[in-house]
Amino acid sequence: MEIRPFEKKVWLSSPTMHGEELKYITEAYETNWMSTVGANINEVERITCEKVGCKYAVALSAGTAALHMAVKLAGVRRGDKVFCSDMTFDATVNPVVYEGGVPVFIDTERDTWNMDPVALEKAFEIYPEVKVVVIAHLYGVPGKVDEIGEICDRYGAVIVEDAAESLGATYKGAQTGTFGKYNCISFNGNKIITGSSGGMLLTDDKDAADKVRKWSTQARENAPWYQHEELGYNYRMSNVIAGVVRGQYGHLEEHIAQKKAIYMRYKEGFKGLPVMMNPYDEENSEPNFWLSCLLIDTEAMCRQVRGEREALYISEPGKSCPTEILEKLAEYNAEGRPIWKPMHMQPIYRMNGFVTREGNGRARTNAYIAGESLDVGMDIFERGLCLPSDNKMTVGEQDVVMEIVRRCFE
Repeated sequence: MEIRPFEKKVWLSSPTMHGEELKYITEAYETNWMSTVGANINEVERITCEKVGCKYAVALSAGTAALHMAVKLAGVRRGDKVFCSDMTFDATVNPVVYEGGVPVFIDTERDTWNMDPVALEKAFEIYPEVKVVVIAHLYGVPGKVDEIGEICDRYGAVIVEDAAESLGATYKGAQTGTFGKYNCISFNGNKIITGSSGGMLLTDDKDAADKVRKWSTQARENAPWYQHEELGYNYRMSNVIAGVVRGQYGHLEEHIAQKKAIYMRYKEGFKGLPVMMNPYDEENSEPNFWLSCLLIDTEAMCRQVRGEREALYISEPGKSCPTEILEKLAEYNAEGRPIWKPMHMQPIYRMNGFVTREGNGRARTNAYIAGESLDVGMDIFERGLCLPSDNKMTVGEQDVVMEIVRRCFE
């Protein structure tokens, strides 16, 4: 099979627009509701509650803004330790620091690549004072919600759920974004549906929703002048952005089906190679398949070294590594990405607590011996990558992507 660079770039995950978005944007323009109030915002909040199954939704400027409000609602104060998913984008964690909290990272489990309940239990034994746990569902795959929830209930801890990547995914029939006391979704440009930006705070607590509506509009009091008695934020979603989200919502299930088809074609197409796809609990969960990811078998890894900003590898027959595959994809005009670098490996958070199944793993953060990591998150980062997962990618384009990957192992 002859392969040539794609004339048009094959993206990791780009916005997919349908036309209805323009209708609602135009409606905002023609009615002059261009600010942070309007029919689009009201309707997007209503649709979100209906789709996800929560009682209240507050439309905000970004998923990060929603997470910040959730952390504030959860009562995090300066110096408070907060347990956080380790393998995630740093937007999951940064809002804890905005409120002066101190993230403590919980290692990843292999079944779903999410927070490990065994490590979480160990963390509570080490830090029994912790009262807030921030969990993320990596790449649209639900974590072990029941086990994490039971542990948090036992220790009296509040769950903040980061469902930014998992809108539309379900666990035991319930949508992600409903498992915490305060939950967040994102409409960033690369998500399963988009507003180009934007996010939502989701909750069943009316008082909490009302607080966020107030905080997100500069915490103005009910007075005839601008009265401010607590710190506020400029976090409300605009009616224009809400118009894009409103037009996208009717295509959520369609996008999920397209993403699932991509994942399943990869899974079938890579049979016989020393790799596996990012796993999920097939009995209890249905991901939204936002990104399809690949994990190379340990014995099939060629030698690879990563510094802070650069990577080197030595090509070996029959073996490959994420750096080689990503470089080859880029040569052919296709976009892949490394797996999220775990938070405990990030320079900004290296001095924070980190808990594995064996206990406090901080002293072993950067250890990597004979191809086997001493913590799960580091191992997945070392051997994994995100494949092109754009739902506009054709079957033929995906076949070429798979052929590029196959040739890396020749």
